[in-house]
Amino acid sequence: MNLTDLSIGNYWYLVWLLLLPVLLLMLFGFMKWRHRAKQRFAESRFHETLFQSSSGFRRFFPAFYIAAVTFLLLAAIDVRGGSEEVETKQNLNNVMFLLDVSNSMNAEDVLPNRLVLARNIMIRSMEKMTNDRVGIVVFAGEATSIMPLTTDYSAAETYIGGIETGMMKIQGTDFLKAVQETARKFKNIPKGSRKAILISDGEDNEGNEERAIRLAKNEGITIISVGIGTEQGAPVPEYIFGQLMGYKTDRNGQAVLSQRQTRALEKIASGTGGTFIDGNNLEDASEQIIDALSRSGSSSATMVRSQNSVLYYQYFLAISLFFFCLIFLLNPKRDLNI
Repeated sequence: MNLTDLSIGNYWYLVWLLLLPVLLLMLFGFMKWRHRAKQRFAESRFHETLFQSSSGFRRFFPAFYIAAVTFLLLAAIDVRGGSEEVETKQNLNNVMFLLDVSNSMNAEDVLPNRLVLARNIMIRSMEKMTNDRVGIVVFAGEATSIMPLTTDYSAAETYIGGIETGMMKIQGTDFLKAVQETARKFKNIPKGSRKAILISDGEDNEGNEERAIRLAKNEGITIISVGIGTEQGAPVPEYIFGQLMGYKTDRNGQAVLSQRQTRALEKIASGTGGTFIDGNNLEDASEQIIDALSRSGSSSATMVRSQNSVLYYQYFLAISLFFFCLIFLLNPKRDLNI
């Protein structure tokens, strides 16, 4: 042990250590006073008759008391030395959020709209996580990762706040592209511990649901699908530079009604061993996501290294108790015997 690595947890107890010499002087002063008092009371030849005999170890008791109190104070001071590296195994989930950012997510059949509710579900779910690593993939007619797997939830919240429907150049909805991008981000994660949370209204314009399911199964990705929107649907607002310009229309000039495709989302979830969740209620959805993550598949174990201070108080406390026990056992009258 290097003395330069030593540190003290409770500095105030050092004052009591400085008082030990005073205590020692008081103890020996008391012993001399007691001896003189006996001499004044009676001659030495009468002491054995007048006073009870004391333990034969009485000459050692002052040293025992001082040693016991000294080591008790050293234990209270909390002396620490250096540090030791501790490895612990933690089970965690590797979760990729797949967020649909197609224009249909602007529909306002849920308040304030589908995309904002989806973002809030992501944030609320992360608030309920502990050690899980999370990443974010956004998709429409194409897909891209905007955040790799991390446990920095505050950074994730910043990324989520910047997600808009206009961030994908190619519009539409392609689940296959989303799963492909997710598989690339999971390449260093063991199969079976890959989990994805797909948040969407379920409208796959490319018809790639089956291919997306097959790829997810081959890559060992469990998908928990979260449906946003109502089956009655709502018109799709069209924005330019943040300004509402009207609503999407078909070739006949009729407003396009976007409806949640629940069956498609249920199919993706069941086909990959996941769970479908109704995402129209923020609190219920986030609770069910956390529950589904704990039940779906397995989590991976990782070694976490941490630096812990080496504590020595228990050694000082043990020595102190040893001296107190000696005093108790060698003192049949249970007094100072000095």
